Amino acid sequence: MSLPGFFQQLLVACLIMMFSANPGIAKDYHVFFLGGQSNMDGYGYNKNLPDHLKKPMPGVMIYHGNPKPDNDEAGGLGVWDILQPGHGASFSSDGKTNNLSNRFGLELSLAENLQKRLPDINIAFIKYSRGGTSIDIEAADHFGCWDPDFGDAAGINQYDYFLKTVRGAYSAGDIDGDGETDRLLPAGIFWMQGESDAAWGADVAFRYESNLKRLMDLIRAAFHQDDLPVIIGRISDSGQDEDGLVWTHGEVVRAAQAAFVDKDPAAALVTSTDNYNYSDKWHYDGAGYLDLGRAFAEAFYQLTNAPSAGQE
Repeated sequence: MSLPGFFQQLLVACLIMMFSANPGIAKDYHVFFLGGQSNMDGYGYNKNLPDHLKKPMPGVMIYHGNPKPDNDEAGGLGVWDILQPGHGASFSSDGKTNNLSNRFGLELSLAENLQKRLPDINIAFIKYSRGGTSIDIEAADHFGCWDPDFGDAAGINQYDYFLKTVRGAYSAGDIDGDGETDRLLPAGIFWMQGESDAAWGADVAFRYESNLKRLMDLIRAAFHQDDLPVIIGRISDSGQDEDGLVWTHGEVVRAAQAAFVDKDPAAALVTSTDNYNYSDKWHYDGAGYLDLGRAFAEAFYQLTNAPSAGQE
């Protein structure tokens, strides 16, 4: 990890501790990080949403970092806002205004179902994702990479944008605009990614488990909680390629995702993606994103509310 990245992570941890210790707290928000690549971005069309999800969702806040290729100073800029449609593909932010798109991702149904399962908490999302991004350096291509060591010492990569997004989210203090400082309590990580790592060589795919573990450890460290729950969305394949596989080494990455979850007691795997229809050969349709949010919320609830060992 580069030294600038280390100091950014340290600053994020300090901000989290500072706001957690602030005695003048107005409201507690349970914070969930949403990260990954294009199927976390979301390619559902807002016009196809059910009516009750076409409007802002009071009580649910979102800080969406501006998705950019590596080495762009505008990457990771964001501002807190009430969750509403438009946080899918083609969303952007200049740090003062959010430019909503005509697309949505899993965040709407995720919020809806978290509220149903956990009605007594306030929900806040921190989202940073970018289509085509890999974890492995060799699979970065022109989309970008989540490996902290990608690029030269002065370079800015997707991991740096993640830290910038989190730092910006925590530095706001009053996230809902009521004039009082809010407390942000890290609650979970939702991760939908792996397709890019499955599209390159077998070596890249076989490194996915170790790469995923390292990245989740780093994201947990940024939120200052080593056992922060992680929900992984299993990649799937539309089969819309000449050889019937869009992701050549998809089964290797799928196995790696399952292995990561099996070895981590604070992780769970969402597998309903195998049943989704696609809007193109890479992306789920709108119904898929709605179900994905529901499945992520259910997986989080089951993981964090499971009886302890020895209990009925």
